Amino acid sequence: MAEGLEISGLSYRYGAKSALDDIELSVPAGRFCALLGPNGAGKSTLFALLTRLFVARNGMIRIAGHDLARQPRAALARIGVVFQQPTLDLDLTVRRNLLYFAALHGLSGRAADLRAAEVLERLNMAERAQEPARNLNGGHRRRMEIARALIHRPAVLLLDEPTVGLDAATRLAITGHVHDLADAGLAVLWATHLTDEVAPGDQLAILHRGRICAQGTARDLTGAGSLQDRFLALTEAAA
Repeated sequence: MAEGLEISGLSYRYGAKSALDDIELSVPAGRFCALLGPNGAGKSTLFALLTRLFVARNGMIRIAGHDLARQPRAALARIGVVFQQPTLDLDLTVRRNLLYFAALHGLSGRAADLRAAEVLERLNMAERAQEPARNLNGGHRRRMEIARALIHRPAVLLLDEPTVGLDAATRLAITGHVHDLADAGLAVLWATHLTDEVAPGDQLAILHRGRICAQGTARDLTGAGSLQDRFLALTEAAA
């Protein structure tokens, strides 16, 4: 698990309200893990803890072998993040957006140019490099954000509801790209409330009311039934 994500005994409260309760989750390198939960389940709180926007008082988060509490800079340097809300500079070109982000990771000059070209090629966006981000459609903007998250070659990729507002065909294309990234060796944690974004062979954790109520592969958790039915049964039973 040295290059993956490990979460153990993680809890978080907003005052008297429990947002996360004793979360246990491991995502090894080369795996796509879907964190499936209804709105308000605690997915965004977990991502805020993983990115150190919030600081956990209980539990352990280890990213590519680095303890987030004890080695925050080393741990954060090993993650790439795509947040639910877009964070692009729409007045800059695709390439300039990537180079700006590369600079934040200490990359400049030819090294940054090579990384930008590499990640754009990886996401089938090379021909868009000189376009203003403003001119991109929703799907290409998301691909660009994924490319940006990869520019420093992270070990772990976190995506928080990355397909919100996209049509079905675009969602399918984005999930396909990210599955390819996992197949290439990344540990991927993909938060969603949409069951059709989860493939049968994916690692799956179902989150509801701050607790993981089921874990395993999607195929094993659903058996002969559908994931939609299983998801509704688990979350309605715990409601």
